Amino acid sequence: MPTGRAVLGFWPPPCRRSLQIDASPADSLVVCEVDPELKEKLRKFRFRKDTSNAAIIMKVDKDRQLVVMEEEFQNISPEELRNELPERQPRFIVYSYKWLHEDGRVSFPLCLIFSSPVGCKPEQQMMYAGSKNRLVQTAELTKVFEIRTTDDLTEAWLQEKLSFFR
Repeated sequence: MPTGRAVLGFWPPPCRRSLQIDASPADSLVVCEVDPELKEKLRKFRFRKDTSNAAIIMKVDKDRQLVVMEEEFQNISPEELRNELPERQPRFIVYSYKWLHEDGRVSFPLCLIFSSPVGCKPEQQMMYAGSKNRLVQTAELTKVFEIRTTDDLTEAWLQEKLSFFR
């Protein structure tokens, strides 16, 4: 019979050391950092004065392990934006949307749309999913949405998602 005290009949006795983790939960899943040039572009995009819809499409540069800008669009509708997205590869989109409310107000919500189409390579999905939190922090976004097919990206879908934040 082993020596020592069993706690509640379990052997071996529980460990008395505690595990300390220095990283926050958001940092623990980071796969790719945000490109410094993209950080500056996102900062300027946030404070732009233009009053039309605009988008920045971003992708993961696997070799450099960075989220980088792929393309920027001005005056682009959600439906036009949908046509710019690859159907089988993930992308991040920061979208500034001119929203005309029913009561006549106009707002310009800034949101992140994570396009993660069904059928992507699992490795790609993991890299994008693991990098999303860092991108959200860097761009200081609070409206974060996900689509699983590019067909989902419509004006009606976006307005439905944004209506939660009224």
